[in-house]
Amino acid sequence: MYDEKLVILGREIKPGQSAFLEVEVAKLHTQNSLSMPVIVERAKLDGPVLLLMAGVHGDEINGVAIIRDIIRKKYNVPKRGTIICIPVFNVFGYLNQTREFPDGRDLNRVFPGTVNGSLASQFAYKFTTEIAPLVDYILDFHTGGDEKDNFPNIRCDIKQKKALELANIFGVPFIVNSNYISKSIRETMTNIGKTVLLFEGGKSLDLNEEIINYGVQGAYNVMKFLNMQNGEININTETIILQKSKWLRAPYSGMFQALVKNGSKVKRKTVLGRISDPFGEFEKKVVAPFDCCIFGLNTAPIVYKGDAIFHVSV
Repeated sequence: MYDEKLVILGREIKPGQSAFLEVEVAKLHTQNSLSMPVIVERAKLDGPVLLLMAGVHGDEINGVAIIRDIIRKKYNVPKRGTIICIPVFNVFGYLNQTREFPDGRDLNRVFPGTVNGSLASQFAYKFTTEIAPLVDYILDFHTGGDEKDNFPNIRCDIKQKKALELANIFGVPFIVNSNYISKSIRETMTNIGKTVLLFEGGKSLDLNEEIINYGVQGAYNVMKFLNMQNGEININTETIILQKSKWLRAPYSGMFQALVKNGSKVKRKTVLGRISDPFGEFEKKVVAPFDCCIFGLNTAPIVYKGDAIFHVSV
């Protein structure tokens, strides 16, 4: 949004200014307000508006740590344009270390929201109407849910030229062609003409330094590409584009042990893991049905038949 006048949440941010803003999420039962912090840094030189957001699911801590490190290193202070940071989008979920909003809804399934809907829907509506129209690019940081560990990857629609270009610049091992989920932030922002990348790395309720470094460096690469920061783009990994993917599911219930590393390339008939019972009566192998890359792994020690255990390319 190349505009000399930038007004966010009712406050004008002039060139060269910074601001710490708050969006009221809700009133608690004690009548105290719970607010979502929004950190804005605007350069003196004009340029695009980049939004960095994390914690849409409150138990996805790696994304929060990525934005924290970006702020700590002052990468969010641009040479051109404006960078908006929302380190913890779902403050309720973050405080309670849960995925959902207090009304039990997945915040990433209620966009664009409604003015008089559920608590989650009202909050989504406030974001969609007051912040979303102001930005040009969005980096949304996520992790795997439950016990599922995601190898660093970017989810985007590879048919969108700009999104694919930025995904390659971000610099992660995998770019996963991903359809839009109904009523998600990514779908909503794309529908209003914004370019969105969704970063996936690690698992919920966990801090992984390697994942955090991928996210920080990737965001910094995007800032340099958009001329918001100076310096050379630094990509330290080969990027593979996965056009289709699927979950391999447990054929049996039992104790589960993966025998390959997340991020591996494997050949057809490679033994990926084993499932056994606690009494020594059976031990079954899980075998790769085709050549594939593994970019998601279930780390739960016990699984039930039908549980997703390996996320693989097709």
